Amino acid sequence: MAFTREQIRASIERAGDAHWEALVRHHTDAYPESNPTPGDVARGEAERLNDLGLANNPDLELVESRVEQVPPAVRITHVFEDREKGTRFETDPFTGYR
Repeated sequence: MAFTREQIRASIERAGDAHWEALVRHHTDAYPESNPTPGDVARGEAERLNDLGLANNPDLELVESRVEQVPPAVRITHVFEDREKGTRFETDPFTGYR
């Protein structure tokens, strides 16, 4: 089942308020320029994770998504749990959404 924007937003929120706030600041601090909105970033990350095939593995669960500002972009790292193996792993950090 493919990841959705809503699932990515929820995973960012599970990482803690600071991660969601970093994503909001990435958008608002650029004023009067316009960085992608938090919803745009969540949608883009859902598509990126789907393209990587991570949504196709029923044993993987998206635990949280960590966001840090690295002006002029954001860096996002997703934490997955492999339920079959009982382990967690992080995706390689992705920097983008300028």
